[in-house]
Amino acid sequence: MKICNICHKISATDQDHLDCIQKRNIELLDEDFKNNIPERLNLSENTQDLGVEVRAILEHLIKTKDDQDRS
Repeated sequence: MKICNICHKISATDQDHLDCIQKRNIELLDEDFKNNIPERLNLSENTQDLGVEVRAILEHLIKTKDDQDRS
């Protein structure tokens, strides 16, 4: 038996739980996708053509990404 490195619960095998590994992979993919939204859409250059709501969302995502890069 071993302790899962992700959820810190007992694992019957000598490995991390498969569902914990999959959940972590999905979270990492979601985070990567969220961080690359402005670059993928090429919206970071033409923010004047966007609605107020979309600009606010993009600014929030960019700020969140910058905060994560600093830590």
